[in-house]
Amino acid sequence: MNKKITIKNSGEKISINKIVCVGRNYVEHIHELGNEIPEKPVVFLKPNSSVIFNGDEIVYPSYSQDMHHEVELLLLIGQTIKNANLQQAENAIIGYGLGLDMTLRDVQNEMKKKGYPWTKAKCFDTSAVISDFILKKDYTLTLEEELLLKVNDEVRQKDKLNKMIFKPAEIVAYLSSIMTLEYGDIIFTGTPQGVSKVNQGDRLFAALDDLITLECRVI
Repeated sequence: MNKKITIKNSGEKISINKIVCVGRNYVEHIHELGNEIPEKPVVFLKPNSSVIFNGDEIVYPSYSQDMHHEVELLLLIGQTIKNANLQQAENAIIGYGLGLDMTLRDVQNEMKKKGYPWTKAKCFDTSAVISDFILKKDYTLTLEEELLLKVNDEVRQKDKLNKMIFKPAEIVAYLSSIMTLEYGDIIFTGTPQGVSKVNQGDRLFAALDDLITLECRVI
């Protein structure tokens, strides 16, 4: 299915190409899960079939008892790049969005123990919640912006983007050394501290300052 993101203020639609995710990009989040700080970004993928949008419902998989929220800044890629330098990487970013990387923590922990990929914990249907995007030409990101996540009106995650270990252009440059990035690619940039379990019936609200918001419910 060809899923499309919406550009805020214009209503323009852009087809999602591939979804590339970075893990372990905030020190406090690394510590809260007992992981080591990586020398390079930790990379994984999500399928397009995992995508839902603002107002949609997150379906709790039957094989997990511990689904966590992870709020993240998203980057929209607007050109084909490979082995990009930092300036080329920055130029390739054309917009910013907000996303929830829903993660089955119990399943992920079991996969990690066995040295298996995280696919079962990260790629299930409705695991990638994606907002509208604001174009870079309409807004200049300073990294002083704040990510916010509330569950049933209770603040769970609240941190500034400047706490990222790897900044947006660094992430894009690194990813382009591994794979060709193309128009319509979306990059999840990692989550700050405060991840926690959600339950069926919970209402999730995420925001990037007052620029972008995202709401959904767990069923």
